[in-house]
Amino acid sequence: MEAEEGEAVENAGMVVRALCVALVLLVGGVAGNASAQEIHAPHCLLGCPLGGPVSNDLIVREIYALSSNDQTKFADWVAYKVTAGSIGPTQNRNWKADPALDPSETLEKDDYRRANAVLGTDRGHQAPLASFTGTLHWHDTNYLSNITPQMAALNQGPWENLESRVRGLARSRGETGVFVMTGPLYERAMAPLPEADEAHTVPSGYWKVVAVIDGGTISVAAFIFDQQTPRDSDVCTHIKTIREVEQRSRLDFFHALQKAGQDQIETGPATLKAKLGC
Repeated sequence: MEAEEGEAVENAGMVVRALCVALVLLVGGVAGNASAQEIHAPHCLLGCPLGGPVSNDLIVREIYALSSNDQTKFADWVAYKVTAGSIGPTQNRNWKADPALDPSETLEKDDYRRANAVLGTDRGHQAPLASFTGTLHWHDTNYLSNITPQMAALNQGPWENLESRVRGLARSRGETGVFVMTGPLYERAMAPLPEADEAHTVPSGYWKVVAVIDGGTISVAAFIFDQQTPRDSDVCTHIKTIREVEQRSRLDFFHALQKAGQDQIETGPATLKAKLGC
């Protein structure tokens, strides 16, 4: 049974890899400028984030989409949708290198050895495991392309707190769900993983953009967290504007809207922030 399951997973990985190669050729290779392409996936509200190197690998899976950076070895962004049905019971963290990426483009399980002891970092999910254990594809969240070295205090404190609030909101919205985009910031030099044998860049912070749409009305809440954020830090003190997150991440969100539309969303009634407890 284990052999059959392993073969199935391997075959699925080969299919995903082929699809990703095709997507990269379609999205980045033809025009030669990833930031000029409009990327649409069901995980992204009003289009996936624009920006990033043309060498990035776009990976679209059943439960999330991400743009993997060959230089940093981490995703520039991960987009996903949490629904009442996607949330389920606790599952294991079985870390694996992403089969859709060449070994030179991503970190491996052993690269994280002693990272917690030396740096105090966890393997931090970008698309959260707990938000997708109600699906058949929850194990995809444990691919290392969806993981970054995140300080334990941040990962187990306000970061998990915000993810929990998003799940609470998603439960109340049924299958309408909550859209989330998240990713790293590189604003100062950070110590590398002590056992990693490949060049990489550890993030100095993280951003998260939460959005819902109701009857054509879009509500958005954006957050930025520094790596050194204390465990007991109040999530609501990390609220930022969409424009600031765009400037600091060098990405463009909700590009299907005009810029004036973004401003209108942000300065409208703070209903989503209130629903997230802020």
